[in-house]
Amino acid sequence: MPFSVLLLPILAAAAQAQTPQDKPIVVTGYAGVPFISPMGEPFRPRRPDEDALANWFRQADRNRDGFLTVEEMTADADRFFATLDTDHNGEIDPEELVAYEWEIAPEIQVNSKLRRPRAAAVAAKPVTDKRQADGKGRRRPRFEGYDPLDGSPQGAARYSLINMPEPVAAADADFNRAITLAEFRDAAVSRFQLLDKSRTGRLTVPQLEAQLPKLPPPGAKPKRYRDNEADTRIGQPLPPGN
Repeated sequence: MPFSVLLLPILAAAAQAQTPQDKPIVVTGYAGVPFISPMGEPFRPRRPDEDALANWFRQADRNRDGFLTVEEMTADADRFFATLDTDHNGEIDPEELVAYEWEIAPEIQVNSKLRRPRAAAVAAKPVTDKRQADGKGRRRPRFEGYDPLDGSPQGAARYSLINMPEPVAAADADFNRAITLAEFRDAAVSRFQLLDKSRTGRLTVPQLEAQLPKLPPPGAKPKRYRDNEADTRIGQPLPPGN
């Protein structure tokens, strides 16, 4: 009997014995500039002229009246929570949070390169960082939006409506490393209130489009903010103390 035939049962048994913890994490790269919803869900354009924010809005606007209410935003949060809670135990635990950050929305990782429209991406050039990397006088290259110390919005804040680098983890109100559905719903309500600048109780696409962060031109130097200066990088900044 050929040796390869004898080896097949052994390989099959080893594959069956592999536990979920042994399986590698597969990270998928996405082209183009995404929109990250207030609750952290990524929406990626399939065409250069596609409006990813409008795609999310149409999904959340359940009665299709062109207005988004706090009830609709909470219902949309419930839907995304069910996607994240893969074991259906009513909580987003640390393992599910890792899956979100690495598989569902890898663009929000702090060290991920800033996504740009295709035309701008071609023109982007590395910028020399003046900081010394190893104390030996050598300098390392960086890209605008890549360095977490360059003062620009980080993580999901680069593609979202609120200056919040990790919107799913930020819903953990009691910091116990588990996000319940109640916490996620409360976060949806508070974020709706942040976006509802006119206090009308409803949001429209043009209102939200005006609050999107503006991508800096390729190679531009980031603006430095003083400690007591208002953060105007995002349309609706977080209130003091949050």
